[in-house]
Amino acid sequence: MHLPKLLSLSRVAAFAGALFALRLAADVVTTTNGARIVGKIASIGDGTVVVTTDYAGDIKVKQSLVASIETDHPVAVRLKDGDRVTGPVTAQPDGKEKIAGSSGDVYATVPQIAASWKAGEEDPAVVAMRRKWLYEAAVDINGETGVKDQTGNDMSFKATLKGPDDTLIFYTGYNRQVADHQKSADQFKASVDYSDNISKETTWFVRDEAGFDRVAQITFGDIAAAGLGYNFIKSDSDILTGRAGLSYRDYEYQAAANTPSVNAVGADFELKYVKNFKTSQLADKVTYLPDFQNTKSYVLTHEFSYTIPLAMSLWKLSTGVANNYNSQPVPGIARLDTQYFTRLNLTWGQK
Repeated sequence: MHLPKLLSLSRVAAFAGALFALRLAADVVTTTNGARIVGKIASIGDGTVVVTTDYAGDIKVKQSLVASIETDHPVAVRLKDGDRVTGPVTAQPDGKEKIAGSSGDVYATVPQIAASWKAGEEDPAVVAMRRKWLYEAAVDINGETGVKDQTGNDMSFKATLKGPDDTLIFYTGYNRQVADHQKSADQFKASVDYSDNISKETTWFVRDEAGFDRVAQITFGDIAAAGLGYNFIKSDSDILTGRAGLSYRDYEYQAAANTPSVNAVGADFELKYVKNFKTSQLADKVTYLPDFQNTKSYVLTHEFSYTIPLAMSLWKLSTGVANNYNSQPVPGIARLDTQYFTRLNLTWGQK
């Protein structure tokens, strides 16, 4: 045989060998109806096997419909009895899976596998139980010259510690607005909010918000509340939460306001709705604080916002409106204070 033909045949054989090796170097999931999914097993958990493929992206298969699993590399496996083992997984003739661990082989059926993840990484169940911090810093974008001169500084910071069963939120913000050389807003507030799950739908909460509002002539204001919350809707795309409880409102006014202090026990009602779209979020929250002793005295707040991500992954842009209604303000101050905002948000931390 001529040398060129030999070289050509050797290239074909090498190419075929490479394709065969690539085919072998893949995970295989076989379903109960005989279908074979070839790719990389990304994870097993919550009754679902996720296979990453080159031809269809991530494919999710119900674990109850999986007959066998084979991997070409070591994976971490947790069985339903709590045992953990790391090693390659191969299907056996008796219907079990062999996990070739460093301390010996372990055999289990597919239904006995509780979870699987990349070797060397932490168990997702352990990670999910860990509290995580998420931070957000925001600044409003505003300012106007021409018919009206307006400048403003509205900055805020929020830190959220979230676990599987509870959430702790710290918030602080300062808002100062000047329109035509006259202050229209000059207020500061700091708050803490803690909620803990009683059940999947029900929580208990405590919160406190304190600060000042120089335009409303409040030298010190504090609202404390505690009660129960209920998730009417809770899914990845929609969350509707209601809260109800008792509140205590303490407002101290400037001497020039000639207004007595407010020290009132009342109710606390909150309703918050969050809609998550593919790349954006809509949020709407209403809080109502009526006094028990003076039924004509109450505070009503409302904030609506729509948030979209920017090209940079940590940055987001929010637009919306915030309303603050005080039924009995000091003389000369309007009951309703409305603010329209465009807000730049920087978020970081563990999600």
